[in-house]
Amino acid sequence: MNSEPPPTLFTTKIARIYQTWLDKTVPFVAVRWAVTLVSYLLYFIRIYIIQGWYVVTYALAIYHLNLFIAFLSPKVDPSIYNDDSDDEGPHLPTGSGEEFRPFIRRLPEFKFWYSGSKAILIAFVCTLFSAFNIPVFWPILVMYFIILFGVTMKRQIKHMIKYRYLPFTHGKTKYKGKEDTGKVVGPS
Repeated sequence: MNSEPPPTLFTTKIARIYQTWLDKTVPFVAVRWAVTLVSYLLYFIRIYIIQGWYVVTYALAIYHLNLFIAFLSPKVDPSIYNDDSDDEGPHLPTGSGEEFRPFIRRLPEFKFWYSGSKAILIAFVCTLFSAFNIPVFWPILVMYFIILFGVTMKRQIKHMIKYRYLPFTHGKTKYKGKEDTGKVVGPS
């Protein structure tokens, strides 16, 4: 017999069901991002119609920028391994004797999607309460975000060029091994 109180059992069961449905979405990357894009568009349509909540929208944009930078950044910063003899720092191996370090993101794609989607939902809920509608001249927020985005992405791109990493798999060279002929090679 369970010694946990019924509310704890109920919340545990709901959490497991939620996690199961969340796990089922993992293979459907394009669908997940399409739903998030649609929810983002619906959010912006709502903001346009109600003409307010610009600070909430600005906070959402800054949060998404931080998520995107973490998504583009490697898990282990190559500047930590900076050699004094080489001004360019460590780079990907070019010969067979060098160690291969695959690109591992600081923020995996699924967590990026999940955190971004939750943020859109939270921002949408915030637009339901007038306490979050702080009066502000919105063009200044837009200009400040564009400048912040430009400066941040310039720094990130310089970092990517300096340490020679590409955070996307599209366009990378894919190596194939030998084809399987089905013959078993054994001692002769």
